[in-house]
Amino acid sequence: MKKFQFKIKGHEYEVDILHFEQNLVELEVNGTHYQVEVQREVKPTKTPTLTRPAVPKPLPEEATIRKPADKLYPVKTPLPGTILKVLVKPGDPVKKGDTLLIMEAMKMENNIFADKEGKVASVHVREGDTVLQNDTLIEVESI
Repeated sequence: MKKFQFKIKGHEYEVDILHFEQNLVELEVNGTHYQVEVQREVKPTKTPTLTRPAVPKPLPEEATIRKPADKLYPVKTPLPGTILKVLVKPGDPVKKGDTLLIMEAMKMENNIFADKEGKVASVHVREGDTVLQNDTLIEVESI
């Protein structure tokens, strides 16, 4: 298997390792066969142990699942683009089909319409803002 040469106190030894399995080694030293048991020092693992603090229990008001306000409907961006003109402000009444804002997408002006009748609750964009697809532009509170 492997050959080694050792020099101990001026004497030279040729060692051939013939077979090595677990902690038993069969070797030949200067033509003489030996079966040797190897004692190994157990090395500690280098993998760190992950410890985490206990997770605190939630407070009673945090444990309940709150439903989002059923009356708010988000108006989302159909395409990425730039907002050219915002035509409404919070508190404005809107009807289904009213134009809420105009945006430029793919070098075209697109009107964004109200899907439901209601009152504008909040406007999340300003003129000149760049938006991505499915960004919330306006929230409409239904009546």
